[in-house]
Amino acid sequence: MMSQRRSGILLHPTSLPGAGGVGTLGNEARRFVDFLEAAGQSLWQVLPLGTTGYGNSPYSSYSAFAGNPLVIDLAAVAAEGDLAPGDLWIDLPDEWVDFEAVKDHKLPLLRRAAGSFFSGSAGKRLEEFWHFCDTTYWLHDFALFMALKEYYRGKSWCQWPEEIAFREPSAVEEFSRKLGQAVGEHKYMQWQFFRQWHRLKDYANSKGIQIIGDVPIFVAYDSVDVWANRHLFHLDEHGKPTVVAGVPPDYFSKTGQLWGNPLYNWPEMAARGFSWWVERMRGDLGLYDMVRIDHFRGFEAYWEVPAGEKTAIHGRWLQGPGDDLFNALRGALGDIPFIAEDLGVITPEVEALRDRFGFPGMKILQFAFGSGPENPYLPHNFRRHCVVYTGTHDNDTTAGWFDSLSVRERKGVLSYIGGGGKDIVGDMMKAALASVARMAIFPLQDLLGLDSSARMNVPGKARGNWSWRCASGDLNYGARGRQLRELTELYGRLPK
Repeated sequence: MMSQRRSGILLHPTSLPGAGGVGTLGNEARRFVDFLEAAGQSLWQVLPLGTTGYGNSPYSSYSAFAGNPLVIDLAAVAAEGDLAPGDLWIDLPDEWVDFEAVKDHKLPLLRRAAGSFFSGSAGKRLEEFWHFCDTTYWLHDFALFMALKEYYRGKSWCQWPEEIAFREPSAVEEFSRKLGQAVGEHKYMQWQFFRQWHRLKDYANSKGIQIIGDVPIFVAYDSVDVWANRHLFHLDEHGKPTVVAGVPPDYFSKTGQLWGNPLYNWPEMAARGFSWWVERMRGDLGLYDMVRIDHFRGFEAYWEVPAGEKTAIHGRWLQGPGDDLFNALRGALGDIPFIAEDLGVITPEVEALRDRFGFPGMKILQFAFGSGPENPYLPHNFRRHCVVYTGTHDNDTTAGWFDSLSVRERKGVLSYIGGGGKDIVGDMMKAALASVARMAIFPLQDLLGLDSSARMNVPGKARGNWSWRCASGDLNYGARGRQLRELTELYGRLPK
């Protein structure tokens, strides 16, 4: 993990501006990289890039390996001849993402592009495509899974006929042939996603920008990961989870949080050398320069809740894979540049696991006030080997957070941060940049000084999240960019 002091911005690609109703990996993404470079930033953090299901959460994906086709830049697809330029225009909101409308517009176009690609004279691109297929071991299972989801009108895999739900070889072969066109279309979409992403990452790296990815610890039940690897999860003979993930009751929730994800069969994972995790991390480290591991504490111990419970109250702590998993990852992949999401109630055992492998933890300034000078999120308690944020995708914007505080709470913040409260967001960012933390990262909403209407996610809210987009003018290098560069230089975080 780098020792140089650095800083950067948190922005998911779907939140980029541009035509088509959703941010993409095209020119606006490169404009954002240029903005980061001009503002003296060297980090770009994104949320998980997987293809999403109900609720459009990046943390609930149909695959831990595949990419989201909604962020494919159609202009680049058209430039290569797979679409006509006139196909691209559509009147969708610029200010927020209407995910259903984007899907209804974009996915049929990508299928049309695939048909054009396969029926035309693609030449070297076709060779590139087949090489991608031959070297991407998870691709056929994913493409078949998505084709089956469409064939069975969105039903969960456990509701499919038993022979294909349980992947009888003859059924897999039959449906691979029967749904061959749809399977090919999904492979084409993944090929386009990965080639566009790698071009964008190469561009960012050429500008001195490193990309931080995000890996959820758990996977969705209705995913190819579970369908194709039932033996790696705690499922009954019907393929249903016997236990699910969550966190126990605490100060914030009397009933805990019942996430419902299937839990890993860690002994079986260990018996197989953690090969599924090794391949998952191999893929992610090919996409990113660093990886934030969500819910890191679950690797030391995790909360197991019997399936069918309505809350997370009646669960129990079980030992996670701990050192064995990270030793396996290190043995297979070498140095693993992870950031440990160690927020919430963290035990000494979790901290010890994090520190044994040298992973930096996270500090959130919005959590720093109201519990005395020993609060670990106050900057004077930081250690150098950490990453400080004003807030994350799960927090309110800093402006919205401060506005929600009582008069007494605001006074407590201002007595520590200083600045008089005229620019509380700028003062909070300055406190983060001035701290000893090796890395400081800010949501773009905070750099722009936006209120709660720009919040990315409200945990526990089923719909309406993840849809915020910035405006094209927000990426112009103006007063905000100059101020950020000056502060970044002042506090020794400019790239060397």
